[in-house]
Amino acid sequence: MRIRATVAAVSGALALSALAVPAAQADVHASGGDSTYRATVAKILGTGGKTAFVTSPVDGDLPYELNVSFSNFKVAKSINVGAGGHVVVPVTYTLTHGTEVNIKASDFMSGPVLYTGADDEDLESLNALQGEQPATCTATSTTVANCKANIDIYPAEGDLTNANAGAVWTAGAFAIALNGQDLSGDDIDPSKIGIAQQGDLGTTTVRRLSKLTVNATPEPVKKGKTITVTGKLTRANWDGPNYTGYATQPVQLQFRKNGTTAYTVVKTIKTTTKGDLKTTVKATADGFFKYVFAGTKTTVGASAAADFIDVK
Repeated sequence: MRIRATVAAVSGALALSALAVPAAQADVHASGGDSTYRATVAKILGTGGKTAFVTSPVDGDLPYELNVSFSNFKVAKSINVGAGGHVVVPVTYTLTHGTEVNIKASDFMSGPVLYTGADDEDLESLNALQGEQPATCTATSTTVANCKANIDIYPAEGDLTNANAGAVWTAGAFAIALNGQDLSGDDIDPSKIGIAQQGDLGTTTVRRLSKLTVNATPEPVKKGKTITVTGKLTRANWDGPNYTGYATQPVQLQFRKNGTTAYTVVKTIKTTTKGDLKTTVKATADGFFKYVFAGTKTTVGASAAADFIDVK
């Protein structure tokens, strides 16, 4: 099971808790995840349970506040995810740092995060998505760098639940400077490790992909006779993971006469409780039938591959 990140919004700050797992448990996919990065993020941001995206200095034997801030965060307005596979979401942002911060150091890393959930009183329901590899940051001056990274989503491995669909996801970013501290050793000095975390950098939505089919019969058919058009509307079930019928949704039946380019709406019908579609029309001319679903707040629209009907 893939580790699903959980975050908490506290007084305008952001707290990561799903990253709070032992380094040995940091799950890395064979698709190219960086085990060092994942384990480091898990261990450092997981220190002490919930670790806030702090805005005040941290003293004592805890990591100090790294002089880094983030801006110009860019991510797709809508992320469409099926029931399985690996969805890669490109992200860019600007990292601004003090001259004392060496972003070229081998043990410096930064990355983006997307988080969503309920309010401050229901912290455990807040979820987050992050990348498997650190961002690549290119310096544009002595204190500014442009960063590129990916958010990696595996819907079949617990990254998403159906309750997340259509919700507003907020963007955040973090940076870690180990400053030579060996996390595998016994003499780590946390006060020498710098952490910067920042939330509220932008928003996006994550929606469930849908699929739509159509089948017009009989074929061929005599002009004036009845054509039965069936189909099915399904959508990604992240709790499955599989595709399941989408109930009571309005779907257009459209027709394009052979030799023309434009489709016209024949009628609108609703799916059954199992997502099935069935209606009848009169055969008038050779042409193509298809079903079209406009989509909803939680689910991406779909158009079935057209089915040709031969009218004699």
